[in-house]
Amino acid sequence: MTEIQLEGSGGWVKADLTDEQVKESKLVPNMEKYFLGKLEKLDTTKMIKHFCKQCNSEFEGPTQIQIEEKPNEAVADGLILIERGQYTCHQCNSIIGEYRVFKKSE
Repeated sequence: MTEIQLEGSGGWVKADLTDEQVKESKLVPNMEKYFLGKLEKLDTTKMIKHFCKQCNSEFEGPTQIQIEEKPNEAVADGLILIERGQYTCHQCNSIIGEYRVFKKSE
């Protein structure tokens, strides 16, 4: 596991990631920035701390997770969106980042 700071549109999350998740979180392979939106839903037990730009506060532990919907909708050939949600701030409820969970259709 590697501790990485993942950027979101409204802040960041520090989390312990596997080597595979570290690779997936990069927008560009040689870039040293990592992004929440590139990963599926993070396990809250792996979140170490987070920062909210809206209230300009850093918190120990995980964000809140707010599930927007569980649509089970086909989004591309062979790909189904099964959950969409946000990582939100404990203090002001602002969105720190978003996630999408997909599965391959059969």
